[in-house]
Amino acid sequence: MLDGLNKSIDVQLEVFEKIISKNKKLMKILDILESYALENPRFKNWYVGAGGVNQTVFNYYHGYESDYGIKDYDIVYFDEDTSYEAEDVIIKDLEKRLKDIDVVSDIKNQARVHIWYNSKYGTDREAYTSCEDAVSSWVSTVTCIGIRKENGKLIIYCPYGLNDLFSLTIRPVKRYLDKESYVARCKRWKDKWEKLNIVEW
Repeated sequence: MLDGLNKSIDVQLEVFEKIISKNKKLMKILDILESYALENPRFKNWYVGAGGVNQTVFNYYHGYESDYGIKDYDIVYFDEDTSYEAEDVIIKDLEKRLKDIDVVSDIKNQARVHIWYNSKYGTDREAYTSCEDAVSSWVSTVTCIGIRKENGKLIIYCPYGLNDLFSLTIRPVKRYLDKESYVARCKRWKDKWEKLNIVEW
C-alpha cells in the first residue's frame, strides 16, 4: 500500500501520481485536455480538480474501484473573455471530445464564476484572479487540488499540501463555504468513505 503521509514533498508527489494513475478515466481526461489546450488558446491555466481527484485517492485507501462514488469531474480554466457564449463553445467542444469516456464533466471558466454566482444567489462575491485562486477557495483542503498535463508531465497544484489527503482528513476552507453546506457535504462523503476523518467547522 502506497503511503505519503508525513513524507517529503518529493515522495508525496510521487505517491500521489502513482495513485492517481490508477484512475484510467481520469488519465484519459487529462490527455484529451492537454491536446485541446494546444489547439485552443482560450483554454488556458486549466486543471481537473476537486472530487475526481481527491476521491480517487479516497478509493485507493478504501480498496474501492478507482472511480467509485465520483459524481463528476470538475474541469476549470481561466479565460479573460467572460461571456457566456465563449464558455459555451468550450463546454460543447470538450463534452464532444469526452463523450466516449463515459463520465460526467462540470466545465467552468473561473474568470466568470462571480458573474453567474452573484446573479443566482444575490451575493457580492469577488472575481477570481486565476485558476489557482479559484482552486484555493474550494470546500476543503483535500478538495483544493488541481492537476493537469503539460508535455506529458503531470502538474500538481496543492496549496494546502497533501498530508490531509493522505490521512483522509476533511478540513474546511472557509473563504466562501458556510457551516451548513460543509456539514452536509461531509455527511455525504462519510457515507461513501467511512475512513474519512472529519474536522468540525
